[in-house]
Amino acid sequence: MLDYPALAALAAVIREGSFERGAQALGVTPSAVSQRVRGLEEKLGTVLVQRGQPCVPTELGRTLCSHFDQVRLLEADLDPALKPRLAGNETTPTIRLAVNADSLATWFPDAVTRFVRATGLLLDLTREDEGHTAERLRMGEVLGAVTTDPEPLPGCRAVALGALRYAACASREFVERHFPDGVDPASLTKAPCLRFDHKDRLQARWVRETFDCELQAPTLWVPSTHAFQDFALAGLAWGMQPLLLARDHLAAGRLVELVPGSLLNVRLYWNVVRLHASSLRVLTDAIQAAAREALGRGEKQ
Repeated sequence: MLDYPALAALAAVIREGSFERGAQALGVTPSAVSQRVRGLEEKLGTVLVQRGQPCVPTELGRTLCSHFDQVRLLEADLDPALKPRLAGNETTPTIRLAVNADSLATWFPDAVTRFVRATGLLLDLTREDEGHTAERLRMGEVLGAVTTDPEPLPGCRAVALGALRYAACASREFVERHFPDGVDPASLTKAPCLRFDHKDRLQARWVRETFDCELQAPTLWVPSTHAFQDFALAGLAWGMQPLLLARDHLAAGRLVELVPGSLLNVRLYWNVVRLHASSLRVLTDAIQAAAREALGRGEKQ
């Protein structure tokens, strides 16, 4: 039988990044947290936390934290009369998810609002590129992820959410300056483009699909969805903008499409662990409802 107070200490250390902050979150002393984690490590005969700034879990430590999170969600389904008999001053269960930045900046807050109002539970959102969120789920760091992978991971189920649509945009002044004779592969090699980070391949994908060539251009790195749009509006570079954010600017002429009507669709899926916890069912319903309104209807896989 696992020592759940020790697991709570382990999870707090990993979540907060240090023994001191983990102890503060649990309302106990750092010494008590250290003893619980060390005792669990001695019992299992292996290291669970790599001490440092911040503290990070080993592979087994990450697995145990994921198990603890799932147990807490199942406990939340117990009859309220039993809850006071559970471990006294535990905090409200928090569900960890991985979500891409453009979803966080557009449709996903509506899903969060629906879920929190319905359950009173909290979410811990990790921002990650949509092509890499599934890895967070595979490693046990999160219980659900918005991803581009249509296949359910082992122990999970996948739900299609719809497509996040992008347009290659820039300010009118930028287009007139860099593409006076129209947009073509040659002019694209000279015009600065935006990239969110090194995982962002949307600009390159659009160029490949539209012009059948590879993108090699001066790059402005902007790891913020809203700043990404602001820099395009300022005429500094072109980039792939979510239509949910850009359409008013396009309608007003503050942004223009490099190739009108040449949109890029990024299909999104909700991948979530198969756990019979009512909170995950409510969360999935909230995400599907928000996505259906913003992205289109999804279908179960």
